Amino acid sequence: MKLLAKDIKNNVLKSMERILDEEREAIIAANKKDLDSFDSSDRAMYDRLVVNKAKIDGMIQAVKEVREQDDPVGKLKSSRELDNGLKILNKTAPFGTIMIIYESRPDVTIEAAVLAFKANNKILLKGGKEAWNSNKKLEECWHRALKENGLQPAAWIQLLNMNRQETQDFLKNPPEKLDLIVPRGGERLIKFVKDHAQCAVLVSGRGNNFLYINKDADWDKTLRVIVNAKTHKISACNALDKILIDKNIPGYEDKVKELAGELHRNSVELLADTDIKKILPDASPVEEESVWYEEFLALKAVIGAVDNVEEAIDRINKYSGGHSACVLTEDDDVALAFMEQVDSAAVYQNASTRFTDGGQMGVGAELAISTDKLHHRGPLGLEQLVTNKYYVYGDGQVRI
Repeated sequence: MKLLAKDIKNNVLKSMERILDEEREAIIAANKKDLDSFDSSDRAMYDRLVVNKAKIDGMIQAVKEVREQDDPVGKLKSSRELDNGLKILNKTAPFGTIMIIYESRPDVTIEAAVLAFKANNKILLKGGKEAWNSNKKLEECWHRALKENGLQPAAWIQLLNMNRQETQDFLKNPPEKLDLIVPRGGERLIKFVKDHAQCAVLVSGRGNNFLYINKDADWDKTLRVIVNAKTHKISACNALDKILIDKNIPGYEDKVKELAGELHRNSVELLADTDIKKILPDASPVEEESVWYEEFLALKAVIGAVDNVEEAIDRINKYSGGHSACVLTEDDDVALAFMEQVDSAAVYQNASTRFTDGGQMGVGAELAISTDKLHHRGPLGLEQLVTNKYYVYGDGQVRI
């Protein structure tokens, strides 16, 4: 793929900022068509689908932030000269073509494409049918920005309109070389892509995040963090789903009741394991082990009891999605043990899991939150959308 000069890429992004501002009403009108056709009873999906003036402001800001970041392509990672005279440079390089498959969120059409483009990748966008009108309008904005700067739109950004069978066929036998696929969605989508893709798949988007309340937790902090992590945005993959409380915390039963009351006041439906059910008889029981694996994306949470931090770590590593996990404790040694041993992309002490986000973590706009370990885990920002290449300079050397 041709490497574009930094100035050309940034000029496209400047154009895009202006075009998104000019097309606000048209974007919102296109989104209204999608909303009118959608069942709003699925609150999490509906929240993701909505595009309003604030979300358009966020899109413009995301483009601006990426434009202002350093170009990630061609950066020198290492340099060495060998005894035989070979000079070896390792530099960052584009992936090539990235496909992202996502559900509902039209803002991904902006945030994913701006990152891929600035990193000199082509991006194929496969959004959900529920957001087709919104995504089509946003693709038109991208194509206008590319044309204004002398670039062929289809060579850089394409929105794909395919049903499930057509998507499966595309993944099995793509009409062009795919270098990376990022599915953003639930377990079914991720499994579907992994089963059929012929190239690397980077898993992202699944939460099922856990929080452990240690016996030394500050209770005021605990309540504040839990309410924020659970209720601030239920449709986000960094929302909290499972709460584990140490049986040895002072005032254990009273604290369980107080926590339940606080969550009930925030309209959270509670499920309880066997131990907690004895304290909260009105809570629904956890009847199937599968509930511990489930990402809710709803005002629903499980409260369970554990004997110590080791049991909490074991349970989190068994059931969580590997996204985010939090420990509430004033004991830094306990926190360090938890953070070192819990196998998640982000681990927290005394802070809401809602901070697992590119913008909140200082990365800027993100393509996704990766829960894979290769080649990167956590927010996939601009610097993570490149691979590397070795440049070897010689003068006739041969290996003997």
